[in-house]
Amino acid sequence: MGSAPASEAALSAGTPSAGSPSAGIPSAGASSSGASDGVYLASGVQTAVKLLIVGHFAVGKTTFVGALSEIRPLRTEEVMTQAGALVDDLAGTKDKTTTTVALDFGRLTLNDSLVLYLFGTPGQQRFTELWQDMTRGALGALVLADTRRLGQSFDVMGVLEELGLPYAVALNDFDDAPEHDLGEVREALDLLPETPLVRCDARDRISSTHALIALVEYLLTRNAGSADSSADDSADDSAGDGAGDSELEHA
Repeated sequence: MGSAPASEAALSAGTPSAGSPSAGIPSAGASSSGASDGVYLASGVQTAVKLLIVGHFAVGKTTFVGALSEIRPLRTEEVMTQAGALVDDLAGTKDKTTTTVALDFGRLTLNDSLVLYLFGTPGQQRFTELWQDMTRGALGALVLADTRRLGQSFDVMGVLEELGLPYAVALNDFDDAPEHDLGEVREALDLLPETPLVRCDARDRISSTHALIALVEYLLTRNAGSADSSADDSADDSAGDGAGDSELEHA
């Protein structure tokens, strides 16, 4: 997944259990151990993990990052203009007045040695190249989706698949959005059986934490599977080399 084994081991050690969604997750604005306040990293932090929060326009990425970040999130929102209405699909976003034009950035310290960096991407298609660049160094992505506009998620997932970046999907429960069975949504989005699909409320810290945990646990499972496969391949290669040496000796 493009991460050193040490990073993955640290991520595993710092991941809260599914049964305790807030375990290891400091409250917003809380000071980290070893730091003078909640702005600077703890002195013992050794590993930083980059995760992307992606999704189509007006799906709640900025709200999600803001709900989880322990620091005041970096935002690049600008007031929407009439010109933007000609290229952006404003359906279901009647109250939206601003839009992200570069990125959102938040930070979440899991323990004294591990920190997550959350990068929220702009949702408009004209910014796709920008957030493609942001995938560099990322372990994975959480795709936020809206059941009122599920079709708009395909382009986002398509880009991630082209880049080979693993992802989980979280349905952001808007107040006026229809509620569908997760099995039906999985089928509608044509997700692989192993791709996590959960619900969340991007405004709520605990709910957002659940969604982030689903992504992190999926990444850990994928990495464990890749490590096992690599070990098996190495063992097979060693066995093959030994057999070859034996044949040469007999010859």
